[in-house]
Amino acid sequence: MSGKMYGDRKQEIIDFEIYPKIVQTGKCTTIHVRNLYPHKSAAEGVPFTVKIMPTEGYGQTWTERFDEPKVVYYKEKELQFSAIFSSEQEYIIELKPLPGFPEAAPVVEKNGITLRLRVYALDEDLFVKRPWKGDIHMHSHHSDGRESPGFVAASCRKIGLDFMAVTDHGQYAPSIEAQENYAETPIDLLICRGEEVHPPENPVHMIHFGGSSSMNELMKKDPDKYYAEVSLYEADLQEISDPKLRYHIASCCWVFDNIRKANGLGVFCHPYWFVREGYHIAGAVTDWMFEHKPYDAYEVIGGYHKYELDSNMIQVARYYEERIKGRKVPIVGVSDAHGCAASDLFGWYYTIVWSEDLERVILSDAIREEWSVAVTAVEGEAPRAYGPFRLTKLALFLLREVFPLHDSLCDAEGEAMFSHLRGEPEGKASLARLSGGVKKLYKKLWA
Repeated sequence: MSGKMYGDRKQEIIDFEIYPKIVQTGKCTTIHVRNLYPHKSAAEGVPFTVKIMPTEGYGQTWTERFDEPKVVYYKEKELQFSAIFSSEQEYIIELKPLPGFPEAAPVVEKNGITLRLRVYALDEDLFVKRPWKGDIHMHSHHSDGRESPGFVAASCRKIGLDFMAVTDHGQYAPSIEAQENYAETPIDLLICRGEEVHPPENPVHMIHFGGSSSMNELMKKDPDKYYAEVSLYEADLQEISDPKLRYHIASCCWVFDNIRKANGLGVFCHPYWFVREGYHIAGAVTDWMFEHKPYDAYEVIGGYHKYELDSNMIQVARYYEERIKGRKVPIVGVSDAHGCAASDLFGWYYTIVWSEDLERVILSDAIREEWSVAVTAVEGEAPRAYGPFRLTKLALFLLREVFPLHDSLCDAEGEAMFSHLRGEPEGKASLARLSGGVKKLYKKLWA
């Protein structure tokens, strides 16, 4: 459990739990605060005051800021109270013993305030969804990565991802290999199919996530048919005067349309990747992509090293500019990692998607409907989230309050996946024992 993740609240989260952490606005909810360790227990019957502080309710005076405190009594190692959280935002729950009760001392911090724990209230449309972490742009040793597809999958679970895809350059088969490594094994990681699509003579990189067949194989199988079909797209692009750029755009449209025909999600990748003398995609092509949106999702955060982070800054700035114009821009964040065990990109960038369930089609539809944010967790820096304002606020709360609990479960599952990959019988047994852990956690944390 990282001190950087918890900040100055690390000890509170380690020693105490509050559940549920996610509540629905306007509903009366019973909140439980439990001591996780005996040395933090107070005596039975000690009275505490509870103050509920809306983080967006700060007024001119303290009285305007806080609801009237209520008194609750410490019983069976927990405090319990009910409340209605009126609007969608983060709330601070402050617990403080009444004066004259030294029996509360084990719980009390040095400053005399017992605890400040957090909950987040959501309106119904978001409350019914759950957050899932994933990375859909990574490579294995079948292209220019370092490890096998099965190793990449286990590494993803170990760092806390719920869904992933191996997307090797020009290859679809490695993503199937990752699935086959765990075909008869009870894992909670959703391993999806995918590939990085590279049409001939087109510099634009595109990710195909989740579809039932390969775009690269489709182009190679019948190149004459590919060029003939692309030419039909070109005929509708006469406003593009440069024939080379016209082909680039038409080729991308062909790829994205065929990805959708295969029930996949098409991602427009890293347009501001700086290569030698400039960005690897012409500005006119990028402008057309944002104006006409042939893709399903935009890679707003890509796998850039620290010396390349300007590219992510520009991609984020372009995203917000397009949103200001009123354009719909579904987004993902990806690591584009070419190694897991010894890479300074793996785990740095990923996507949080809110959906009703952890299922490929549901996740893809949620991304298309803009229920996602991109996250940066660059080594040595505080995590950041980018996307719609409402989701970004919630993502920061989850990164601080929920995902550390989620990730500890995933870490154990990832180790068991490695064990299974090595052929150790205990790996499969451990995975069966751990199965469903994250969903059980979410059931507890959501009211």
